[in-house]
Amino acid sequence: MRNPSLPSRSRSTGFTLVEVMVVVVIIGLLATVVMINVMPSQDRAMAEKARADISVLEQAIETYRLENLAYPPQQDGLNALLRPPAGLARPERYRHDGYVRRLPEDPWGNPYEYRYPGSRGGAFDVFSYGSDGSEGGEGDAADIGNWN
Repeated sequence: MRNPSLPSRSRSTGFTLVEVMVVVVIIGLLATVVMINVMPSQDRAMAEKARADISVLEQAIETYRLENLAYPPQQDGLNALLRPPAGLARPERYRHDGYVRRLPEDPWGNPYEYRYPGSRGGAFDVFSYGSDGSEGGEGDAADIGNWN
């Protein structure tokens, strides 16, 4: 029996520390599972974007060659797709608005590289050094170019 002279204890409503900790652990586990599944997809997407950019640059270089009867010189590199290089034999053949609107950066924030003559069996190489930003590498850090 309850003594009427004692104040009644009201049970406060809310979450206990244990309940909050359980929820935090569950959210952490879900976030880990999502990250494990999403991160490889991001790496693949970045490599695919690099391949798409390289394909566009490769087509622009081929168009440049068809109209100017030579590939862009090594010293001008991909900038020759934006502005006519000095010493063009027939500057009137160069498109007045260039061959690309702008030179894209690779998905890792580095400029694409151009090598003429090519060293991988083609007339020229257009490539990215990949996620590590240096020549060579394997996996996600592998170079991506018009030879792949």
